[in-house]
Amino acid sequence: MGISLVKGQKVDLTKGNAGLGRVIVGLGWDPADIEERGFFGMKKKTKANVDCDASAILLDERGKLTHADNLVCFYNKVSGCGSVVHSGDNLTGEGDGDDEQILVDLARVPASIHKVLVAVNIYECESRKQDFGMIRSAFIRIVNPANNQELIRFNLTDNYAGKTALIVGELYRHSGEWKFNAIGEGAHAAHINILASQYQ
Repeated sequence: MGISLVKGQKVDLTKGNAGLGRVIVGLGWDPADIEERGFFGMKKKTKANVDCDASAILLDERGKLTHADNLVCFYNKVSGCGSVVHSGDNLTGEGDGDDEQILVDLARVPASIHKVLVAVNIYECESRKQDFGMIRSAFIRIVNPANNQELIRFNLTDNYAGKTALIVGELYRHSGEWKFNAIGEGAHAAHINILASQYQ
């Protein structure tokens, strides 16, 4: 069992984990129960049908996204440098474990990249009138793929109702090592491109 983090906590990733060259960033969430009125005004509970998409934004030392291919998401699954790879889109979020995964080869991340920001958006949130209030049990975890050991877990417990994007956490360089920052901030961005544009 890895370290359980709280919002705002920063921990070492590579320091103390000798030989850690690659990590899996696992993200998970479940659709919340929503109440609907059925026949004769009877209330019934159903699961919200929300399609969440995980993304990674590779930022330079100024916190800027300098190349379009440094945005890794459902439509661009591999960064231009090849160090960050998206596992693919999960349309429902149902089931246990990670819903989406992003593999980060820390040893191959170019020296010009100082942060790998991890975010989640809701696909077509405006037309579907959806937000993160319809999601529960969201988490991010960092796993060592060499032995499947969970190193870090951050459960997002805030109320994100009305928010259409989540900045979940970031991997960042510090004194020659990699660290992780549990951010857990909600934002308004109907599409990952809108969120990414804030870093250009």
